[in-house]
Amino acid sequence: MIIEASGISKQFGGHEAIRDLSFSVPEGSAYALIGANGAGKTTTIKVLCNLVAASHGSAKVLGVDSTRLAPRELAQLGYVSENQRMPGQLTVRQYLDYLRPFYPSWDRAIETRLADLFRLPTTQKIGALSHGARMKCRLACALSFRPRLLVMDEPFSGIDAVVRDDLMTGLLELAGETTIFISSHDLGEIEGLVSHVAFLEEGRLLFQNSMEELNSRFRAVRVTFEGAAARPASPPPSWLDIRDSGSVLTFVDDNYAEARLREQIAALPGQVRHVEIEPQSLRSIFVALARTASRRGH
Repeated sequence: MIIEASGISKQFGGHEAIRDLSFSVPEGSAYALIGANGAGKTTTIKVLCNLVAASHGSAKVLGVDSTRLAPRELAQLGYVSENQRMPGQLTVRQYLDYLRPFYPSWDRAIETRLADLFRLPTTQKIGALSHGARMKCRLACALSFRPRLLVMDEPFSGIDAVVRDDLMTGLLELAGETTIFISSHDLGEIEGLVSHVAFLEEGRLLFQNSMEELNSRFRAVRVTFEGAAARPASPPPSWLDIRDSGSVLTFVDDNYAEARLREQIAALPGQVRHVEIEPQSLRSIFVALARTASRRGH
């Protein structure tokens, strides 16, 4: 595992930003930490990158304790954040020239490829770039030295669809060679990139799964009755975001097994006329989990 977090927590004064998080990131994966704003994603990343110290627990990154990351590990670790500061007085070319000697693995061919792909204005000062162009510059700098691990904190926030497509293309070109650890609440944009997902809610880790497991686990279910929809008094615990309107009952099953689900539906009061069962997008899964967690008071 390229990242291993074990019971990490972080308190700021009386506020516990993250609580007892344990998860593992396989090398070569594209691992997404998802959750609403304020869920604890940025704090988690800062602990992993030794930008803040954990209050409890520990983490290993690139095989070493995250509090002991040394130049050897940092030369293999790329970091991209929407809040990352760059020297505005330098041009893009001057900044690339400045960074290159710090990384023995810097690849000029990748640098040139990404500068062309992102259409970076290399003679323009960084301070004069648009928000989207600055994010492209950050990613080009982070990928040019072929990092073993690329950590990205909300990289798609506040940028338009064209810029997002360019960034995704750059990431996909090195997918597999570089492990990607990305935090985001913009789920529609990362679904085609990630192989693993962990869901944070108010600092707690609710689950982590591979996308393959996630796609087999969740289903959207729509049950149409002959009369008024029959909402169960004690629904199965795997039924999330239960809603009824007229003759239709809808919910998300988060532990899908077709035979069991159909037995559960058959046991509902009322006469069932039709059942629709469909796979869920990552965004739909996130919404169902977030609504359910909110209603349960987590």
